[in-house]
Amino acid sequence: MTADPNDPLPHPMPMSDVRRGPGRTLLLGGFSLGFALGGFFDGILLHQILQWHHLLSGIADPAFADIGVQILADGLFHALMYVIAAVGLWLLWHGRRGVAEVGGRRLMGWALVGFGVWHMLDGLMSHWLLGLHRIRMDVDNKLFWDLLWFFAFGVAAVAAGWWLTRSGTGHTGDRGMRRAAAPLLLALTAGVAGAVATLPPPGGTATLVLFRQGTAPAEALRALAAVDGRTVWSDPSGRLWAIDLPEGGSALGLYRQGALLVSNGVVPAGCLDWFRPAYRPSADTAVSAAL
Repeated sequence: MTADPNDPLPHPMPMSDVRRGPGRTLLLGGFSLGFALGGFFDGILLHQILQWHHLLSGIADPAFADIGVQILADGLFHALMYVIAAVGLWLLWHGRRGVAEVGGRRLMGWALVGFGVWHMLDGLMSHWLLGLHRIRMDVDNKLFWDLLWFFAFGVAAVAAGWWLTRSGTGHTGDRGMRRAAAPLLLALTAGVAGAVATLPPPGGTATLVLFRQGTAPAEALRALAAVDGRTVWSDPSGRLWAIDLPEGGSALGLYRQGALLVSNGVVPAGCLDWFRPAYRPSADTAVSAAL
């Protein structure tokens, strides 16, 4: 690329030219460092300063209730972030010769993308799929805080980083990518919102469990007892059950006990997740479901 003598600062290469070598290594280092900083931001602010949660606050097993175990888990989490940050710094040093072709804005953009990706993965995996913790464990409407954090520090950071990676290059191809960034981010947001829409409303819902064909009622009851589930209702076949779980309880273990589908769990179950008993009966009384 020939530099313009009237331009005091050379333009970075278009992204299509940063295929390999120091430029690519530098961008990967920026992403890795941003990813680690996202973890440090969460751990220092939410685990230590605000103390809204620890890494394993959402696990109901009494073995994890001890504060020493919780702090140990937080420490191991921070140690992992140190390793990722060290890898990022090593990549930045290894690819330092690519600074001219990459440019500072693009490097900063990839660091922001890494920061946002960490928060998005944390929301999807730790908050909703694995149930390790929520942003705030001391409020009734936990989903509100999860979504606030997801979009404020996840989606918004990725969008800002993406814009920086595509701005200031002066190349037609990059301008086209900038125009494409808005619909791509809109599609990402719509997809995430659709997935979140399958989550149950905060509080007041029962968990529906569908067992495989041939499961005897006694087998189903043993499986439900294994997760401390209190029976609310069952259909005449004995395959479909509604249960209440204790605070912080998880029904994921039911998949190992022969369940085909569990609402409020890993597999989004649509309206099945919105099962709400019309009233709270005794264990042997049938209830109606508002689906």
